[in-house]
Amino acid sequence: MDSDSLRAAQTPIKERYRTEPEAALITLKASGSVDDQQGVSCSVETGRALVKAGLHPATGGDGMLACSGDMLLQALVACAGVTLRAVATAKGIELRGGSVNAEGDIDFRGTLGVDREAPVGFKNIRLRFDLDVDASPEDIASLRKLTERYCVVYQTLASGVKPEVEFTASGTAQRQHH
Repeated sequence: MDSDSLRAAQTPIKERYRTEPEAALITLKASGSVDDQQGVSCSVETGRALVKAGLHPATGGDGMLACSGDMLLQALVACAGVTLRAVATAKGIELRGGSVNAEGDIDFRGTLGVDREAPVGFKNIRLRFDLDVDASPEDIASLRKLTERYCVVYQTLASGVKPEVEFTASGTAQRQHH
């Protein structure tokens, strides 16, 4: 896909969103099944395949199931990579290839309740791009800035969106807002 075909695909969509802002509000969904068939696990539907997630080996898992923390980093890498490619295409920057890598540090004492002072979740996340591209430093800076600005997963993590949680059990709904 080149910048003209990307523009051709996106222009009518952008025009619709300008004239009908409510049409741009889309709810993405993910669902999973928590069953007792395979120990401590959750089956998540991805649209392409079923992913079974389980405990990380650092919390008692055997390493045979996907780790939710890894899946979060993979979502960041996927979103950042697609966004980078779209930005490069739109700007006419020939991106021959490269890699996008994410890594994050977790202190598992927190999630295991070993130390109440230890945080639960990632302490930090690092996102690295290694690109095969002939571009000016200004173009590279623009790629970085626009990739960060338009990557949904990056922006969600960076802005600290807190999920709204609802538990339904035995036919009663209880909402907890944090």
